[in-house]
Amino acid sequence: MGGLPSNNIGETETTKEVDMVSLSASQRHQTTLQQEVHHHKVGVPSKQNLFKEFTSAVKETFFADDPLRHFKDQSGSRKFVLGLQAVFPILGWGKGYNLQKFRGDLISGLTIASLCIPQDIGYSKLANLDPQYGLYSSFVPPLIYACMGSSRDIAIGPVAVVSLLLGTLIQNEIDPTTNPVEYRRLAFTATFFAGITQITLGFLRLGFLIDFLSHAAIVGFMGGAAITIALQQLKGFLGIKKFTKKTDIISVLHSVFGSIHHGWNWETILIGSVFLAFLLFAKFIGKRKKKLFWVPAIAPLISVIVSTFFVYLTHADKKGVAIVNHIEKGLNPSSVHLLYLSGENLLRGFKIGAVAGMIALTEATAIGRTFAALKDYQLDGNKEMVALGAMNVVGSMTSCYVATGSFSRSAVNYMAGCQTAVSNIVMSLIVFLTLLFITPLFKYTPNAILASIIISAVINLIDFEAAILIWKIDKFDFIACMGAFFGVIFASVEIGLLIAVVISFAKILLQVTRPRTALLGNLSGSTIYRNVQQYPEATKVPGILIVRVDSAIYFSNSNYVKERILRWLVDEEEKRRKEYSPRIQFLIVEMSPVTDIDTSGIHALEELYKSLKKRNVQLALANPGPVVIEKLHASNFTNLVGEDNIFLTVANAIHACSPRVVEEA
Repeated sequence: MGGLPSNNIGETETTKEVDMVSLSASQRHQTTLQQEVHHHKVGVPSKQNLFKEFTSAVKETFFADDPLRHFKDQSGSRKFVLGLQAVFPILGWGKGYNLQKFRGDLISGLTIASLCIPQDIGYSKLANLDPQYGLYSSFVPPLIYACMGSSRDIAIGPVAVVSLLLGTLIQNEIDPTTNPVEYRRLAFTATFFAGITQITLGFLRLGFLIDFLSHAAIVGFMGGAAITIALQQLKGFLGIKKFTKKTDIISVLHSVFGSIHHGWNWETILIGSVFLAFLLFAKFIGKRKKKLFWVPAIAPLISVIVSTFFVYLTHADKKGVAIVNHIEKGLNPSSVHLLYLSGENLLRGFKIGAVAGMIALTEATAIGRTFAALKDYQLDGNKEMVALGAMNVVGSMTSCYVATGSFSRSAVNYMAGCQTAVSNIVMSLIVFLTLLFITPLFKYTPNAILASIIISAVINLIDFEAAILIWKIDKFDFIACMGAFFGVIFASVEIGLLIAVVISFAKILLQVTRPRTALLGNLSGSTIYRNVQQYPEATKVPGILIVRVDSAIYFSNSNYVKERILRWLVDEEEKRRKEYSPRIQFLIVEMSPVTDIDTSGIHALEELYKSLKKRNVQLALANPGPVVIEKLHASNFTNLVGEDNIFLTVANAIHACSPRVVEEA
């Protein structure tokens, strides 16, 4: 190259510096690149013990947070204490508990209790259980969670979606009207296996499995479930006695309008409408003024008290207004003897419980992460699963059905200033007193009020803003969202859930099997190479094609990656032929995004190399990562392609290949 400093042995460093200054900018740039090419090659990591590699991979997959780090260099007694605190976090944070924290927990506990009592009575009806079972599920499980859970803000109890799911799945197996005892037994058995499923996922640190349900699918599923739940409440809201057991919108509307002349009760409709308007107005006030969060929180209890008193005074129950009638007084009876431990119903309970447990986990995890982020503390997902599972296992033995974190109650808990999980204990004690002394007072509570409370509660599950945002960001996600939504409202809750799971997995498979690839071009005046679609000003290098693969190359996508690169080559050759540019003689694959490669991937690269060789095109690789380059060396692919065709950067590869491009007539 003209102007380059000579290599005479006697030349001084000063002369070299002067010569470098006299070089043009482009010459200095070329010299720097040349030095990089000669002195910097792709490093190959030193070989490690295969067993160590395997154990390291397992640790990173299942124990990335290093849960045993606190036990290192500790005495035996200290390890025992830390072990107890790991299982029961209350033993850790309880040491610093004080009166100021209790004040916040007391207020928030009383507030969520006023919200949960009427909701629990309504949600138990969704699960086709007697009202007291909803209250039972807000007494024992919150106490267990307060001792074992790591979230400060989650409020535990029955929730609408899980109640509906459980009720729908169990009634498909046993009729709750003709066989109420068998139905309850299956409900408790399903709750037991829901807890076992949750404990297993947490203990084996498999919590990442619930992340396979995409956010978009959950938004659609929750929205569809909210509409289904609201439609189910039309029975109590309109005073209809004969109502379909199906949950799809067609069956429900047919049942509603089919009984318009003889089934509707105007007194019931009046009561329901007035109090639904009151509940919605209370929500509106709470949203407008955050300091008045307590208004929508106590509105359901006020509605129950006022409507119950009104029905009692006017004897509206004698005029066709359906009332609760009877709620069993007393604490949770034991249900250990009711669990199915063998036979066909054991398998039914397992299947229903596993599904309900996963949905309950998904909801609780989302709620816990949301409020942990707001208060800037860490939530251990695996501990949460164990805590939720333990409370459901114990709950199944004390006449409870599946409980989890409630978003509406957790939001109120947060707004009320809760400090720790003691707010759940306060709520549980209020439910305890209710079960002992107050349940007879709910006798005249109209069903229309419970329907209004549930309708006002589930409205928030329909997230229009999230759906619009999903549409703007990712159309495939929107399809998943709408698929789950319409599956729930037009078919059933389980069909909607199945659609949500299938579409979520379909998206994962699509992304894995069809990874993105891109053509790269040079940004003028730099050694930076970027996607030509994102940077239209980036120029393609004459005689050279640069392709970037944006994914690991596995058996599931290796053939596609090879064929996609060849299609890029064919398309570019045709374009450049029309532009009278030199034919493509080098194909550089930018591999920095390729985090891993398996034997199928290497085989695909070998086939790509052979296909290119037939076309008289040289394959070059740029910046393969440590895992990839190690496997390429182990397979002898580096010998096939040539060590001198593997480069540290795309710029290095371009510098080495450009002078070898032959101008053709």
